[in-house]
Amino acid sequence: MNVLVVEDSRFLRMENERALTKAGHKVISAADGEEGLRLARGCKPDLVVLDMLLPHLSGPDVLRAIRKDPETATIPVMVLSSLPQCNAEKLVGEGATAYFQKAQLRLDKETDKFVDAVEHLLALTRRTAMS
Repeated sequence: MNVLVVEDSRFLRMENERALTKAGHKVISAADGEEGLRLARGCKPDLVVLDMLLPHLSGPDVLRAIRKDPETATIPVMVLSSLPQCNAEKLVGEGATAYFQKAQLRLDKETDKFVDAVEHLLALTRRTAMS
């Protein structure tokens, strides 16, 4: 599956890429919101992992633009944020498919939780597309 990671932190972006590639996914990445939106429209990934605090175009703006565009509206978007979990409901209401808090990452020790969340979301997407 193709996963687009939109994350301005070079370290987190590289760690997410590494973990997802190791799990067998093809990963493309963007360091800011404008590039992320351009790649989402051009590559039409199976999933977008989207940070909320991005330069050039904010995560919420990217999310809204993805949802408004008929070409990208059905792409699942997992919000990856340092914002507290209480924001998850609001973000899902704005079009996010899932929410993952950065505090749970600890990528140097536990990539499994993040990869499991991505795999779960991709599996749900595949099931929905098949029905």
